[in-house]
Amino acid sequence: MLTGANGAGKTNLLEALSLLVPGRGLRRTAFAELVRAGAGAETGWAVAARVQGAEGLVEIGTGHSGQSGSAGRTIRIDGVTARGSGALGTHVRMVWLTPAMDGLFAGAAGERRRFLDRLIQSLDPGYGSLLNRFERAMRQRNRLLEQGAFSPAEYEGLEIQMAESGVALAAARNDAIARLRREIGGGEKDQAGSPFPWATLALEGAIEARLEHDAALDAEDAYREMLAQGRDRDRAAKRTLEGPHRSDLVVGHGPNAAPARRCSTGEQKALLIGLILAHARLVKQQIGGRAPLILLDEIAAHLDEARRAALFAEIIALQAQAWMTGTDAELFAALGDRGQFLVIENGGVEA
Repeated sequence: MLTGANGAGKTNLLEALSLLVPGRGLRRTAFAELVRAGAGAETGWAVAARVQGAEGLVEIGTGHSGQSGSAGRTIRIDGVTARGSGALGTHVRMVWLTPAMDGLFAGAAGERRRFLDRLIQSLDPGYGSLLNRFERAMRQRNRLLEQGAFSPAEYEGLEIQMAESGVALAAARNDAIARLRREIGGGEKDQAGSPFPWATLALEGAIEARLEHDAALDAEDAYREMLAQGRDRDRAAKRTLEGPHRSDLVVGHGPNAAPARRCSTGEQKALLIGLILAHARLVKQQIGGRAPLILLDEIAAHLDEARRAALFAEIIALQAQAWMTGTDAELFAALGDRGQFLVIENGGVEA
């Protein structure tokens, strides 16, 4: 439990932890902008941790030079430089909730898609590389569209890459949703009186839907043909209009049989927490009984006493290492001596 005044640096500590897994961290900030305020652009930043994970005890280091022209970050595992951040996923699994995610169900589809992709990456560390491969090919195709290129030869190679990686993405999403449904479905009866309602889950996307009845190779052929036939329309829009980058995660409030987007703010928050807890249980099953790290930013302030106690009980039952922030230690009083309390002040740990 990290407690302290607003602006003390609690979320910064969670963000540092979130950089121990693939991706751009919980605030999706550009790496060059993570430099400590007032330190100067040349200083850069680094995060180091000792982690006991599936591969045993490892020393992890990651950082960035601070140069705006350098997009990537350096990753070191036991002192050896890794080729990319995907290597972190072998050693650390993590899930988080932040106040910025409170509007997830009512907001843009892109936010729900990124949320789902993060959940999948906790289950499959290689998923991030697959996602990067699709997005890289799509960016190159979009550049051709913006330039008004007409030669089929310029598009064909990229569209083959997009079809292969895009169908694999859709298949991974379908599989993750099916597994989450089974995890949630098994707990519907147990969760009947839970303050964290069970969720219904579905995917809206042309490729995901096609994979429900077609083989992956047939879906690849169909998507490649769709891209080829849609070049004129895409050229007018200057971007690719069809593919897994347009899919949406549709969430429902199970007990109320209502779309999550129509639920009250409190119901949406409880539903999101329930979904995160179900995902954490699924990750634990997959990686030999080790629960993922759980980061919960300002989680207790918007929960009543009963829901706070229920959340703490769920985390303890998971045997998960959880990092939670709040302005007042009293919000975590239900934990008693089962937690470690740290006071954050002026960007550092004071006690």
